[in-house]
Amino acid sequence: MARKKPFRIGRSRTGLGLFATEPIKKYAFIVEYKGRRLSNEQAEKLEARGNRYLYEINSRRTIDGSGRSNLGRYANHSCRPNAESHLTKGKIILRAIKTIRPGDEITYDYGEDYYRNVITPRGCRCVKCRQKRASARRAQRAVKARALRRKQRTRAAAMTRHRPRRRATR
Repeated sequence: MARKKPFRIGRSRTGLGLFATEPIKKYAFIVEYKGRRLSNEQAEKLEARGNRYLYEINSRRTIDGSGRSNLGRYANHSCRPNAESHLTKGKIILRAIKTIRPGDEITYDYGEDYYRNVITPRGCRCVKCRQKRASARRAQRAVKARALRRKQRTRAAAMTRHRPRRRATR
């Protein structure tokens, strides 16, 4: 009988993602990244055609994880991940690096190369990066609002100082 998976595939901010359905303990196996093995030359041709599910094992081999039976392809990138990938006996597995609570999205760091080439032009969409950008925007709006209020106060003060006085006429 097949073992029940501790995760489900669900809608995420970045598309589809893996979400824990039960607690996953630290260092526990989550899922294997499966697919056909290709040479890096074949993988570069696929990448040029738009394949996004390529996992480079070493300087000669790459796994094409584009098949839907590969549940590991649904684990999204995060700059602050809760899982990591390991190469064990020629297989790529995802393993928890901290306890994952039910409902949490399972994420791992895709690596520097992917971050530089794919994520940086569009901006990282992981939860922590979005929160960081939102707080920076909030701070920027607060600075502009303070500057505008200061400008309005100085304008109002200047108007009261330079207002011509009217003489009372009889």
